[in-house]
Amino acid sequence: MKMVYTNENHFLVTNVRNLIEAQDIKTFLKNEFAQGAVGEISSFDSWPEVWVFEDSDFEQASQIATNSQVINKGQDWKCKQCAESNDASFEICWYCQGDNVK
Repeated sequence: MKMVYTNENHFLVTNVRNLIEAQDIKTFLKNEFAQGAVGEISSFDSWPEVWVFEDSDFEQASQIATNSQVINKGQDWKCKQCAESNDASFEICWYCQGDNVK
């Protein structure tokens, strides 16, 4: 068994585990309930961890974990109605509410 991913945020760890298991890789979640022991043990030792059972799955699982942390920002766009620059996350212009029609 090898550890693939750990984080203090249980939601992020569970998300990575689900992404890995969606590729038919068997995982084990270590320290799932250890956060209640903080103070008795180091806070870092209580972080949940995703482990893979098969060492041969480690590379693929690591790549999945790494890709899950990449932010796909997209491209900023300019409104065709008012020429205002908008962040890629906006579907309509923040200034005039024009559509992001490309």
